[in-house]
Amino acid sequence: MSPEHSTPRVTVAEAGRHAGETVEIAGWLYNLRRSGKIVFPQLRDGTGIIQCVALKSSLPEQLFETLRDLTQESSLIIRGKVRAEQRAPGGYELDVEGAEIVQRVPESDPYPITPKDHGIDFLMDHRHLWLRSRRQHAALAVRHEVIRGIRDYFDSHGFVLVDTPIFTPSACEGTSTLFEVNYFDDEKVYLTQSGQLYNEATCAAFGKTYCFGPTFRAEKSKTRRHLTEFWMVEPEMAYATLEDVKQVGEELIVSVIGRVLENRREELKVLERDVTKLEAVKAPFHRMSYDEALAKLQSKGSQIQWGGDFGNADETLLTEDLDRPVMVDRYPTNVKAFYFQPAEDRPEVVLGVDFIAPEGYGEVIGGGQRIHDLNLLLKRIDEHGLPREAFGWYIDLRKFGSVPHGGFGMGVERFVAWMCGLEHIRETIAFPRMLYRTKP
Repeated sequence: MSPEHSTPRVTVAEAGRHAGETVEIAGWLYNLRRSGKIVFPQLRDGTGIIQCVALKSSLPEQLFETLRDLTQESSLIIRGKVRAEQRAPGGYELDVEGAEIVQRVPESDPYPITPKDHGIDFLMDHRHLWLRSRRQHAALAVRHEVIRGIRDYFDSHGFVLVDTPIFTPSACEGTSTLFEVNYFDDEKVYLTQSGQLYNEATCAAFGKTYCFGPTFRAEKSKTRRHLTEFWMVEPEMAYATLEDVKQVGEELIVSVIGRVLENRREELKVLERDVTKLEAVKAPFHRMSYDEALAKLQSKGSQIQWGGDFGNADETLLTEDLDRPVMVDRYPTNVKAFYFQPAEDRPEVVLGVDFIAPEGYGEVIGGGQRIHDLNLLLKRIDEHGLPREAFGWYIDLRKFGSVPHGGFGMGVERFVAWMCGLEHIRETIAFPRMLYRTKP
């Protein structure tokens, strides 16, 4: 391809705006079909896939043969005229006028992910390449839309993004699931389980804040819902009650689903997602207390007793007849973290709420109202066997202008799995970290 030409470089997604024009598209060979004196290279560039049509009669013989024998995932730049073609994916094709091969994948060491079936371990070992496949690409595009939707919701509702530490000196959810890290001079710190405690400080400065970042849980869990490293968005609001937390969580979910349906229909189609299930998710969500949920579970045959936390099977059973999430509130004090505010009328339950998604996707939001009374917080810290000295700064928040406040956490990966209809959470993040997987 001559370096002097001034052909505009466009993406596959933009090609339709240039019908009848000659453009160049830079990408990788996704697939190749041959039919006598015509070659049909499919070019992908990250924004989409476009079929190109290379005629032997229109190209130098060497270039035609080069295209004809090109190997999967070779990188190349194709120049050609955009032509409307209703039968083509995306509605356009590119009639090849020239091409530059940037790097040819050698036949002696071919691209390892072929159209044949591969086992999940093989695909996860080659995750760095598997990301190029249509389904994985679609899932991560939906993830991007979910994150954009989350940020836009909070940014447009008066919340201020304040980043919280990844190294923390103490536990938030419980000491048994902490990753311990050697810091300087033999000091022990931990990878954060949540930014919530720090959010309680920042909401006293800004009124409404949120953090959005990676969190870590050292649970030795191998379920389809768990990762050891995942991303969580956590809003926190001063002068807020449990009802405020419910309202924001409901608005957030409805808003983000609307964004996904509006902007990612093509990706949902690639994922074969039944979008009617997502379209049914509208406010108001179902609501029930822990007691009511327990009675429903027991009526369906669950052996769970009062005081037990809901497991994956219980959450699935609870929502199997529902078309939208259910908010379950007022959990027993003993199954929730030390910072939850007990109910005034029933101190054995706390003002916490879980949003449980339908279709077996489980809890997608967990949160509630925090303890704002100094003496009660000290009592809870002691009851949980936590060292007061590690929470000195957190205790200060109850000394200097304490107010009722609340918030929640939403795990991005579990939410994305629900949006995409994925069986396993490992496909919702580019490079998942699980119990026995830290590579690539």
